[in-house]
Amino acid sequence: MTMVDHDVDIATPQPPENLSLPSNPRNGDDIPIFISHRSITYTFHLPPTSTVSSLTALIESTLSIPPAYQKLLAPKFGILKDPSLPITSLPTGKKLTLMGSSPTEVASVQEASKNAKSNIRRLGGKGNLIPAARPAPRASIDPKRAHDDAVYTFLELRPLRYLPNPEKSLKYLERVRDDPGIRAIMRKYKWTVPLLLEMNPVEHTTHESKTLGLNRNKGEIIELRIRTDDYGGYRDYKTVRRTVVHELCHNVYSEHDRDFWDLYKQLEGEVGKADWSQGGNSLGGEYYEPPGGGYLGGMEEGEVDKGGWQGGEWVLGGEGTMEGEGLSRREVLARAVEQRMKRQRGGGGGAGAGEGSSSGSP
Repeated sequence: MTMVDHDVDIATPQPPENLSLPSNPRNGDDIPIFISHRSITYTFHLPPTSTVSSLTALIESTLSIPPAYQKLLAPKFGILKDPSLPITSLPTGKKLTLMGSSPTEVASVQEASKNAKSNIRRLGGKGNLIPAARPAPRASIDPKRAHDDAVYTFLELRPLRYLPNPEKSLKYLERVRDDPGIRAIMRKYKWTVPLLLEMNPVEHTTHESKTLGLNRNKGEIIELRIRTDDYGGYRDYKTVRRTVVHELCHNVYSEHDRDFWDLYKQLEGEVGKADWSQGGNSLGGEYYEPPGGGYLGGMEEGEVDKGGWQGGEWVLGGEGTMEGEGLSRREVLARAVEQRMKRQRGGGGGAGAGEGSSSGSP
């Protein structure tokens, strides 16, 4: 329905029905004041010496709206709050807006509200009426962020269906994919991994070592050892997440050189800061910094890493017998890394863009 303003001149002999005319007649010097109220425009005529107070009194006598119930809005003035303001100060020829209701109308609304409350009590309701809850504001969606989250991630999650409870493995892989820290670094460095695959512990365990993760062809497939060796449970999530970061580093560097461990340390810090579920702090209260100058980082006591290239791997006890059988495991590992570095400097290290993996002793 379209509301159309109707013009009513208060001084004309034909006012609207039930409209009480002001008692003062129109004089030649009177100033016309145009008031819009409920889609009807009223024209009030007042002497030039009149004030806003005079206008509100005339409105009361005409529309039965006391000054206390009136709000007059004038262009450039807003609400007219000063009753002593001369009407000659108001914009000439401009329409004022009146908001307000008569005491009778206000009482009618209050009575209706009271009756509604009474009906609720009669039907068993208690306490005060509670306004309907406003719908929660919908979170704004950043289209670019949504696009990046859909592209720079693990596109497919594949648990091993022939192992017990594959649905639990799927939920574990989903947790890895949706981890805020992992999402943040994959989005930042624009890494897309087509497949995140559950690793079968039995197939990647030897007497000397066990593989924790595997990166095939610089990010085509990443395998994760998420189950315990007896298939009865799942590995600690913090350790698995470190393994994910480790394997993502192999998207850039195949070998475990200084550049690799510097990147690993950087990514671990970024993952910790981006993980809002941990309050923006890294897991365990400190970053997982590689010990020994960075070349053994990302491994627990006794763990080793297979390496980041095709066909070249180093595991504890592999490639001949190592000297120093009486040394501790960490000392053995340090010596193994030292020997490997010497071979690389001599040109004997393998190079390629194949597999990188994380391993540990059983």
